[in-house]
Amino acid sequence: MKKSQLTNGEFGEFYAGYINRLDDETELVQGLNKNTAEMLEFFRSIPANKWSHRYQPEKWSLLEMVQHIIDSERIFQYRALCFARNDQNSLPGFDHDLFVLNSGAENRTGEELIDEFEAVRKSSNILFQSFSEKMLKIIGNMNDVNTSPRAIGFIIQGHALHHREIIQNRYL
Repeated sequence: MKKSQLTNGEFGEFYAGYINRLDDETELVQGLNKNTAEMLEFFRSIPANKWSHRYQPEKWSLLEMVQHIIDSERIFQYRALCFARNDQNSLPGFDHDLFVLNSGAENRTGEELIDEFEAVRKSSNILFQSFSEKMLKIIGNMNDVNTSPRAIGFIIQGHALHHREIIQNRYL
């Protein structure tokens, strides 16, 4: 399934910024695999002395930024799984600043976070491969926004690209 096949009502306007970072021909599972390789290569290219860097005192460090990407992906996985299993409960949002504040990312290394990102993304790849076409189209509600599992798969990719751009422009 390609990004261009998403329909109105499968994701909210807030998430369009992530999804629109992807080419219309991006295929869900192959896109996740390609995005994984690109993100891992990018993370591995970051010099060791940059991981604790903050571009302003009140902003997240690079360690915290990568932990945020990981935490968000785990939450998106859960949401996609709930929707694919036709759980019609509205799922809450999460406070990403609170998650970062309590993540302990500053006590970790870039290498540890890269390993964790790789494991979480492998789990995403397997999860999305397991969904049937029917499952991918089921609409659920997350944080008061109707969304499908297939849209979440593209959101995951675009969210990583969004933060890669921030890292490139403000941290390196």
